[in-house]
Formats: sequence, structure tokens, C-alpha cells
Amino acid sequence: MTSKKLPLRLGVGVVLLNKKNQVFVGKRKDNPIDKWQMPQGGVNTGENLIDAMKRELHEETSIQNIKILNEIDGWFEYELPKNLLGRIWRGRYRGQKQKWFVVKFLGNDGEINLQTDKPEFIEWRWLDIENLPNVIVDFKRKVYEQLLPKIRNFIN
Repeated sequence: MTSKKLPLRLGVGVVLLNKKNQVFVGKRKDNPIDKWQMPQGGVNTGENLIDAMKRELHEETSIQNIKILNEIDGWFEYELPKNLLGRIWRGRYRGQKQKWFVVKFLGNDGEINLQTDKPEFIEWRWLDIENLPNVIVDFKRKVYEQLLPKIRNFIN
């Protein structure tokens, strides 16, 4: 099956900001080279986007203490590179179509625990938003570049 025949997976992403307006990024367990990403994941059948966002954030970071600040307008899409097609998501999708949310972390860093039921990150840090496009894997860079002005407008 060619990649164009495969659908895009519906997903959500979380721009998690701390009190200094730095963004949370995690280093993925399955890609431990120096690449980082914001929490994101798929939407379950029948699940609304806000519930999916909260679930994904909790599954990946243990964080629950948040305030939703903004749902970013529009949808953001990326395509998997050929070497990952057919290998992730059981080969059912060619990429993701994502809805992103800006949320404020109301807790303290002690609430963050990556040792969850299905750990996805091996390390985490707070990052200045301007550095986001420089730390993401290449195939998601365009999404991060599109998100940057929307995040920037929101926190300035």
C-alpha cells in the first residue's frame, strides 16, 4: 500500500508552559538521540479533544495540575518518513493530523514523573520556545515552526 492511501491519525499536542513561559519537552525513549518533543498522542474513538489532551499529558508526564489557556486555531499535519512507514501505529497511518493546546502548568516540577505505565520519555526539561524547531525530529519540524508564532503571540 502506498503511503498516500493510508489515513492520517487524529492526534493532540500539548504546549505546556511553566511560570517562566518555558515549554516542557521530553526526550523520547524510542529515539534517545538528542531530539526532544512536546507531549502529544492519538485520540481514542469517541474521545473529545480536550479529554485526549489531558489523558496524553498525564500518560506521558503524570501531570494533572494544569489550566487550559488556548486551543490553537487550525490543524497541523506531518507525514512519517519512509523508514517509519509501516513500523509505527501498526502500519495503519502515514502521519498525524493534530489539534494543539496551550496549557499552563500549575504544579511544581516534583509532580513530573516519566515513570508511567507506558513510559515514552526518558528525560525532560524546560526549554525557551524559540529553541523548539531546533530540537524536534526533522519530520515534525514544520509543525513546530508553524506553532511557534502562535505560541509566541499568546505568551507575549
